[in-house]
Amino acid sequence: MRIIPEDKSSSERKVLSISDLNRKAKELLEIHLPLIWVEGEISNLSKPSSGHWYFTLKDENAQVRCAMFRGRNQLVKFSPASGDNVLLRARVSLYEGRGEFQLIAEHMEEAGFGLLQKRFEELKAKLQSEGLFDEIHKKPLPDYPKHIAVVTSTTGAAVRDVLHILKRRFPLLQVTIIPSLVQGDAAIDQLVDGVTLANKVAGFDAIILCRGGGSIEDLWAFNSEKLARAIFASTIPIISAVGHEVDFTIADFVADLRAPTPSGAAEIVSPDGDELEDTFSGYAILCQNAINRRLASLGEKLGYLRSHIRHPGERLQNRAQKLDQLEIRLRKSIGRLIEQKRSQFSLATSALPNPGIRLQQLQLRLQHSQINLHSTIGTCINNKALKLQKHMGMLDMVSPLATLKRGFAVAQNETGKVITDSAQVAIGDTLAIRLHKGSLTTEVKKVEK
Repeated sequence: MRIIPEDKSSSERKVLSISDLNRKAKELLEIHLPLIWVEGEISNLSKPSSGHWYFTLKDENAQVRCAMFRGRNQLVKFSPASGDNVLLRARVSLYEGRGEFQLIAEHMEEAGFGLLQKRFEELKAKLQSEGLFDEIHKKPLPDYPKHIAVVTSTTGAAVRDVLHILKRRFPLLQVTIIPSLVQGDAAIDQLVDGVTLANKVAGFDAIILCRGGGSIEDLWAFNSEKLARAIFASTIPIISAVGHEVDFTIADFVADLRAPTPSGAAEIVSPDGDELEDTFSGYAILCQNAINRRLASLGEKLGYLRSHIRHPGERLQNRAQKLDQLEIRLRKSIGRLIEQKRSQFSLATSALPNPGIRLQQLQLRLQHSQINLHSTIGTCINNKALKLQKHMGMLDMVSPLATLKRGFAVAQNETGKVITDSAQVAIGDTLAIRLHKGSLTTEVKKVEK
């Protein structure tokens, strides 16, 4: 078949073959149309043994044939099927053999995921360049929080997991749930309001922002720039626990700490009650041992002091015994002195030429000596007696018996404990009253404070 274009301006006709026509059309398309991005639904997907893929990409009003050769489709990260919405980066071309307009696909990704991922990466790069992810802005979590806020849905499994873990690990920790949607466009404002409310209410030590797993579309509210800036502005440390361990959101990067799951966030923020109990038990043992050692030391000191304290009555007895010993020594000294004088008298008498006269002289001298001796003895005894009275007076001053003698009494309860304060007895109590001589047993009729 030949197409003969009509050329009225020339007598010669330029005739193109179908092959030439298709080749020129292909060249025009490939030269003038660069790589393009196209989104549509796959239909009539064919995967022959050659490894190439052939399919039709369509929307509601049109369709175009597509081919993706083996060297490129091996890089696709998912397994496409008819009915999937995909995003293609492709070259516009023409299949010369049939004269069919087609696209040669260079790259393929899931349409929804691809667009969202692109927006995710753009927002991540923007916020990172502003420093919202920098470690210098991360606030430390308290070691022993008293009250935490959980911003999440009240109907999801995530909140049940968080409450279960917190109750198991540290039941004393107070938890406040701030309800919020966690999926859809309306969730963004509610999540922001929840974080803002937690910062306005005094008393929260940490905030858990969480939800369960899902697709990137389900988690998209946590990739909001508005929520990211609310988290960054929070004065309370925030733990982001969104999705599963493999899921990452913008909220994870801005938050002060990312937990792999909501349960993991509860584990991180709460102290281990069992571990604290073991620690306090150890402290209690250390304190008890220290108290026992202190009591033992004080007991030894008390025993030492008791052994060196003497009762006043014992001291009085010692003084009286010493006085008796002094009296005995004094009497012996007087006896020896009398014997000495008698010996001297005998010697003097024997030396006298006239015993009668000498005897009279000696008798007079003896009488005089006896008078002096009795005077000396009397003076010495008086001095000793005065000294004894002085010591006895001093002892009597410190003696409890002297206090009783002056009209005072000692009151003791039924256990023998001395009563020093009216608050120690009550009406009807029986007291023993010790007097200077004897004791009384009495019953308390009136107590005056």
